[in-house]
Amino acid sequence: MSETEFLDLAETTLTTIESAMDRLNDEDVIDVECKRSGNVLEIEFIDNGSKIIVNSQAPMQELWVAAKSGGFHYKRVGADWINTRDGSELFAALSQLASAQGGAQITL
Repeated sequence: MSETEFLDLAETTLTTIESAMDRLNDEDVIDVECKRSGNVLEIEFIDNGSKIIVNSQAPMQELWVAAKSGGFHYKRVGADWINTRDGSELFAALSQLASAQGGAQITL
């Protein structure tokens, strides 16, 4: 994948995550605020102040996630972002991480 293709895909993915979190907030499922600065998406859980950070790493062609439970790297495999260590999928993992940190069961 070229760098341009990666950047477009990463941008689309970050926008999708941000939109999903905003929708869940608007539906009163979870109290969350998203802030975006370039290739970094910061998701803050208002009730406890914890955060999940998702950012793209163009040189590695990966998305990195930092959460209370640790840091995770995701590489594009086919149509999915897959964890480079345990093989989990990005959106499933973010659903679990956000549920744990936000105190409400969510699915992205």
